[in-house]
Amino acid sequence: MRPKRWQSGKILTAATALAIAGIGCSIGAAAQAQNIEPLPRPVVQPVQEAQTTVSDGNIPNLTPPPVSAAPRIGEYLTLDALLESSARHAPQILEALADAQAANARITAAQGAFDLVFNAESYSYLSGFYGGQYVNATASQPLTNNGGSIEVGYRNSQGRFPTYNDFFFTNQVGELKARGVYSLLRDNMIDDRRFGERNARLNARVAEIETNIVAIGVQQRAIEAYNNWVAAAQQLRIYRELLKLANDRQSGLVRQVQLGAQADIILTENQQNILRRQTLLVQAERNLQQAANRLSLFWRDDEGRPLQPDPNLIPDDLPQIYRNGDETIEDVLARRPDIKIVETRLEQARLRLQLDENLLRPRFDVFAEASNDFGSIGAGGPSRDGFETLVGVRFSVPLQRREARGRIAATQAEMEATRRARQQVAERVENTINDIIIDLRAAENLLQIARDEERAAEIMAAGERRLFRAGASDFFLVNLREEAAANASIRRLQAEFNLAAARADLAAASADFATLGLESGIGILP
Repeated sequence: MRPKRWQSGKILTAATALAIAGIGCSIGAAAQAQNIEPLPRPVVQPVQEAQTTVSDGNIPNLTPPPVSAAPRIGEYLTLDALLESSARHAPQILEALADAQAANARITAAQGAFDLVFNAESYSYLSGFYGGQYVNATASQPLTNNGGSIEVGYRNSQGRFPTYNDFFFTNQVGELKARGVYSLLRDNMIDDRRFGERNARLNARVAEIETNIVAIGVQQRAIEAYNNWVAAAQQLRIYRELLKLANDRQSGLVRQVQLGAQADIILTENQQNILRRQTLLVQAERNLQQAANRLSLFWRDDEGRPLQPDPNLIPDDLPQIYRNGDETIEDVLARRPDIKIVETRLEQARLRLQLDENLLRPRFDVFAEASNDFGSIGAGGPSRDGFETLVGVRFSVPLQRREARGRIAATQAEMEATRRARQQVAERVENTINDIIIDLRAAENLLQIARDEERAAEIMAAGERRLFRAGASDFFLVNLREEAAANASIRRLQAEFNLAAARADLAAASADFATLGLESGIGILP
């Protein structure tokens, strides 16, 4: 579930090659020549601004510090707005929702086993000694709480029938009949019809949970794309400032050369510096455009079409991602969709076990009928006349019952495997969260160090420039200090990005729907 994270290394030198992931992957070669460390994957806010508590199995509560007033709506694209757009229009989420709707529709299909069924049949002797006509119509309703059924019917006969069709005879108006069957042992608590309907509901629940898994993954990638976009803009500002320093210095060096204070070669050297920094700037601009292009997969209009975010919408800082309140690992496990899927599969196995155990029971059904013929006595005679009632039982049992025993053993083994799977998933989730917490705490410490280093490098670079203007330093040292300051700024930005990525990872691993812009999750079931 966690995206790959770029691991920081040492400052680049002319002899050092560094593979960069994320937004800095395409500027490594140029950065080597310039001795500027490109940005990999960017993050969130300072260490001292977030208090992390990890004790007694609790998940960190990232309590937000006092912040300045939020920008007015429309000043820039916020992370909340992006997550809302992604949750509404991301094709992966919409596809998963469609699958969940299909699974939900299959509940209705399974309920068709309880549909009222109407049957009708008719017989007529068209030739021969007998010339009777017979019609029979029934409506049967299966019971939803028992394997039995209720049936009502009407039949009518006219004319004469052979003795082997004696059952066809009714009075002149016909006969009304009601019949009920009730299962006392097998099919009393569960049968194939009720199993099918309940299992369809559980499958629909699984499909809805899978929708939440898809949504969590999409929102996590949306946060990563947003952070890359913001960090790419910050990287561009760093390189733009670095180029500005070289351009501003060029005019001063021209005057010094004209006055004879510097050799002509220093102009060539600074021009080479400018060209290298221009290369970094162009590549940073390309990286920003690519980050915006990737962000468009999550930032969409009301019709669901990707939108290319305007550079003017980029905020100045990476977003702050906080989780609300302290919670234990048990709270997380109770909310994790993958845990819920395993638990639902276990519930399905229990349901199958009930159906299998049902096969062990003998069939013992009771039934009752009541009928009454209306009208004058027909060709069948007076024996059909009047109100009749009938009760009876039906009993059957498989003597060896090997099918039931085999199915029970298989289902019990499946249940044990599912329990072990749940244990494995729970332990993996806990291990992953602990790993993220370790990463989070280290990222906060590294961010503090990177900020301190950046301040020190900026002081050194500013001091070296003053010495150079006073003639107490040389161009090589000034350039070295500026590159060191730029490297420190890139590392600080990288540390902020890593911290934001760790917080996003924690929100995703904890199934924190609110933080991911999903409220309580995505689903279609009531």
